[in-house]
Amino acid sequence: MILLLLAAAAVAWWQWGRGLDRQQLVAAASALGGLLLLTRGAWMIALPMFLPGIWLLMRPGGAGTHAAHPPMARDEARRVLGVAPGADADTIRAAHRRLVARVHPDQGGSAELAGRVNAARDILLAELGKR
Repeated sequence: MILLLLAAAAVAWWQWGRGLDRQQLVAAASALGGLLLLTRGAWMIALPMFLPGIWLLMRPGGAGTHAAHPPMARDEARRVLGVAPGADADTIRAAHRRLVARVHPDQGGSAELAGRVNAARDILLAELGKR
């Protein structure tokens, strides 16, 4: 039984695990440990391990919702907003206003797109603040 669980864990890691962050790996380990204890009949210990681990892995966004997307690079932020490398703060803010008006969820866009536009603005304005 242990070998079967290890083989299932290895296949799951090969298929999905390479893109998991640390919090998702802890949730997966908790779920697997709970499953192992459940097969041994220790359900009072297994359920508090298994159910939260599965819940964290199956909820939208996974266990690490705050780390759903890797940080955006400055070049990508410039491409998102459509500004040149030497753009000033007013140009960045104007491009942000123009784009967020189109991609905002209230205007038929999505929260993810609006979040990317906001992140691009924040990255470029922070870069200007460092100069």
